[in-house]
Amino acid sequence: MAETVVWTKDSHVGVITLNRPQVYNAFNQQMNQELLQALKEMGKDHEVRAVVITGAGKAFCSGQDLNDRSDPHVQQLSLGESVRNRYNPIVKAIAEMEKPVIAMVNGVAAGAGCSLALACDLRIISDRAKFVEAFVRIGLVPDSGSSYFLPRLVGYGRAMELLLSGRDVEAEEAVQIGMANRLVSHERLEDETLNWAKQLAQGPTKTMGLIKRSLNKAMDSGLDEALEYEACMQEIAGKSEDFQEGIRSFAEKRAPRFSGK
Repeated sequence: MAETVVWTKDSHVGVITLNRPQVYNAFNQQMNQELLQALKEMGKDHEVRAVVITGAGKAFCSGQDLNDRSDPHVQQLSLGESVRNRYNPIVKAIAEMEKPVIAMVNGVAAGAGCSLALACDLRIISDRAKFVEAFVRIGLVPDSGSSYFLPRLVGYGRAMELLLSGRDVEAEEAVQIGMANRLVSHERLEDETLNWAKQLAQGPTKTMGLIKRSLNKAMDSGLDEALEYEACMQEIAGKSEDFQEGIRSFAEKRAPRFSGK
């Protein structure tokens, strides 16, 4: 059986590639399982200090493969159970991974593929990319985290408009409204993404994980709770090797050499 997800690592960067280009990297059950396994492996691998997710061929991910007739997702299986068992663990694996995760969006990101990109910490996109919250087009509600991440990125009103219309969001608009962080030419996408990932991988990885925790907590907290959580995370960061290196490098007037610990 062909691999539906391929992953590699180089210079402390792990790259996960969705590998069903013939169907625009649409999800089937095998790809759900292999993506989750790749994320778990990258999360546990201490040599990997930043992760990139992308798609093979022309697309990032076109969502659930509705033509996969062997897949119970489109037959008798409860769609709610399918979302709980197949998609939600992937979203949680990204959110809980204590290292930065970048979506390298090389083409269309639709449905659950759009949700996957939004679940990542950062998004760099090609000028050929577009986002489509396509759920409403087939009479479904957003899942795989879209209802959570989209309004936090673009605001409630804009999110409602995109989810109700299901319209295409082209690359330039995606950056303008906050769905993406950076827009580059298609030809430069891979180089620019890997350069960004390598820069992040040279940073204080443990601290970046704590930053992710803090931001995720603050999005759903009151001020007092967020302030206390910051203090707790700072206590942990202050005991890291990278904090000591940061202090030494400042005193010695040199660039820090973080170990990620």
